[in-house]
Amino acid sequence: MIYLLHAFSLLTGILGAATVIGAFLIGWPSIIAVILNYVKRDEARGTWLESHFRWQIRTFWFGLLWVSLCVLFVIMTFGIGILIAWLPLAFITIWFIYRVARGWLALNDRRPMYA
Repeated sequence: MIYLLHAFSLLTGILGAATVIGAFLIGWPSIIAVILNYVKRDEARGTWLESHFRWQIRTFWFGLLWVSLCVLFVIMTFGIGILIAWLPLAFITIWFIYRVARGWLALNDRRPMYA
């Protein structure tokens, strides 16, 4: 269910007026998914599913960190950095899609997530 919520956020960003990054970090499906991660992770402790909860939580928070650093760069360069910041933001977008897809595929195969 949590991967589905993250995937829905990504799809909203791809098909809608929002960006993939914006939809993933501040879209209601991803916010609900992160809350569910924290609420339900104790139930998964000690099982192979625990790694998926960790994977999803880290995807959200590391993504927020990388996007914040890009925004800070743009602010520090008085807006000129937007010409350069699009490249790391594109990589972050691809990274979000990769993390959700890789995690969901591993979940379907009933495999834990490593790294």
